[in-house]
Amino acid sequence: MQRIVPCLWYDGAAEVAAEFYVSLLPDSRIERVMKSPSDTPGGPAGSALTVEFTLDGRRYLGLNGGPGVNFNHAVSFQILCDTQAEVDRLWTALADGGTEVQCGWIQDRWGLSWQIVPTRLMELLNDPDRDRARRAQEAMHGMVKIDIAAIEAAAA
Repeated sequence: MQRIVPCLWYDGAAEVAAEFYVSLLPDSRIERVMKSPSDTPGGPAGSALTVEFTLDGRRYLGLNGGPGVNFNHAVSFQILCDTQAEVDRLWTALADGGTEVQCGWIQDRWGLSWQIVPTRLMELLNDPDRDRARRAQEAMHGMVKIDIAAIEAAAA
């Protein structure tokens, strides 16, 4: 059993956000939607209060807590990708209504920060040849969405 479950605060959009997130990754699903028994700052009685969902095998809780609490870059979710096609697919989906940042970071339409990171980038950054690793990192710093071929070319 997963004992620590991240709770994500939304202003009425927890259910639609969870539905979107589970559509992106395998082994993902909505587990349960708890309806509020009374009016709350997050919505009227009968609306979704919490949404339990699984993303890539890990549990999360979406809470419709109401307005005034926003996500920031201090917490983000990193998705490791094996191919450029996977980077591109996830980037396109999360950018729809969101904000592209830099170095593989993106904020989705609810303001939650994601890092779309090719596993190849991590391999290059950990290369024992530190000059090769530095060139890969410097190339990444000039990117918004990470381009694996460009990172590899820079490292070489």
